[in-house]
Amino acid sequence: MDQFVSLEQGNIPKHVAIIPDGNRRWAMKQNERVSFGHKMGCDILMDIVDTASEIKVEYLTLYTFSTENWRRSKVEIDALMALLAHYLTEQCPRMVEKGVQLLTIGDLNPLPDHVKQVIRNTKKATKRGQKIRLTLALNYGGREEICRAVRNMINDKINPSEVTEENLSRYLDTAQIPDPELLIRTSGEKRLSNYLLWQLSYTELYLTETLWPDFKPIDFLTAIKEYQCRERRIGS
Repeated sequence: MDQFVSLEQGNIPKHVAIIPDGNRRWAMKQNERVSFGHKMGCDILMDIVDTASEIKVEYLTLYTFSTENWRRSKVEIDALMALLAHYLTEQCPRMVEKGVQLLTIGDLNPLPDHVKQVIRNTKKATKRGQKIRLTLALNYGGREEICRAVRNMINDKINPSEVTEENLSRYLDTAQIPDPELLIRTSGEKRLSNYLLWQLSYTELYLTETLWPDFKPIDFLTAIKEYQCRERRIGS
């Protein structure tokens, strides 16, 4: 626990969102296939989840597969879907043991049937997890999420006078999840990439050059420490 000593225990963000970027670039640097970079990116995830859980982060949300990722080659998409199914199956017992509850945001309908079944199985197995909620954003796009929310409000015949920030938030995929206090993006990119556009309105941003497969628990803690050094005024 020595590595946690420098953190203020009363100032831990309740919800941390992550854009785990850089798998492909990492693989190219290693002269490996892109699929190997994605695998290495998966391999570090539970270490980050464990670290977040230990310092009492309650929600961790990862941008796993965006609506724009369908533009990649079929070979890479198929490899990503196979990796997702394998990873969830492999890690499910550990998630249950560690008190991790799996959630998802995004439209799962276009995903392969076997992947959707694995997701359903993992959600069911981890539904009693209380230590940390791990949310995977799958086939997710911030703009598309807002459009779906508006369509559903129209379908429910919501009166225009009742279209408030609070009511619209109830129609988002994240209706049961608090907005993130901290966003971490790896690999040096400096954009939101259509991720949680509504929810990140007042979120602190932490950008690092580190590629995701090289992102270690100590890097996560460094991001938390940086968050704690900021003064969150939010309009005041």
